[in-house]
Amino acid sequence: MAAVETIYNPEGMVQLQQLMKRKLIRSETKWDFRDVVDLVLEIVEHIGVLAAPFYFTWGAFRVAVILYLVTLHLGISLSYHRNLSHKSFKLTKPLEYLFAYFGLHAAQGDPMFWVSIHRYHHQFTDSDRDPHSPIEGFWFSHMNWIFHHNYLKEKCGEPNIVMDLEKQVYYRFLRRTHLLHIVGLALLLYVVGGLPHLIWGMGVRIAVGHHSTFMVNSVCHVWGKRPWNTRDLSKNNWLMGLLGHGEGWHNNHHAFEFSARLGLEWWQLDVPWYILQLLAYLGLAKDVKVPTEIQKLKLSFKNTTQFDQLENSSTKSTYRCL
Repeated sequence: MAAVETIYNPEGMVQLQQLMKRKLIRSETKWDFRDVVDLVLEIVEHIGVLAAPFYFTWGAFRVAVILYLVTLHLGISLSYHRNLSHKSFKLTKPLEYLFAYFGLHAAQGDPMFWVSIHRYHHQFTDSDRDPHSPIEGFWFSHMNWIFHHNYLKEKCGEPNIVMDLEKQVYYRFLRRTHLLHIVGLALLLYVVGGLPHLIWGMGVRIAVGHHSTFMVNSVCHVWGKRPWNTRDLSKNNWLMGLLGHGEGWHNNHHAFEFSARLGLEWWQLDVPWYILQLLAYLGLAKDVKVPTEIQKLKLSFKNTTQFDQLENSSTKSTYRCL
């Protein structure tokens, strides 16, 4: 892979963008079966969004909302992201597997695929090997990257950073069968509620879930505020914080990726964190990691003396666990 300057140098940024465009052009025609499946699913779900007003019922709407909360808040944010990708806390095994199964029905890939992409994103954030950085264009970071699996393999290699999941039979089973589970849910909704439940429970719900997740990759690396001194383009975006199941506090996350809490301020809405607090209270979650005050001060401090005093007086461990 050709050497490029870091993205923090404006001249290097231009060189990197040009390099990425050339690579993407070379890889655009190398579509595999999964690319085709993803494209078809995206077209179908957006057709469902266009048809949804003509098939609206309150029952179908409630089903869509409930499935959205279960698959996005518990499945993607709590399970795929904070638990499996970053090991920010531990769940009882049955609960871990259940929440991962919820995430499967968000139609964003099986746990091993999702986790590998996200770990690569943190390993190569906003560099030439980031799977979905806006340095390759806003729309590439938002959605187009999912249609270029060969290109992702060229940049990152095989998903070999999920051996912790690869060792478990359950996650290997979900990788082989994840499309069957999604089709099964679609058939169940159709049998129970006909086209309204199918269109709202699958099409609308999945489309909204996709875009709310994808906007974290795109919007939250382009617009927002940076309260923490991270060496990437991540930003906190209050709108995405409200819409993106707590994931929009993205600069918080890149500053403290080990943290189970993304909304670090009291006013930063983070529903999955509230759910996790309840699980910890009930004894179903443990080793919940959050940043210490010293860790936060280290990335945002203005008074070096104050930081040194706190660091010297601290006897806390690297992580504070609830």
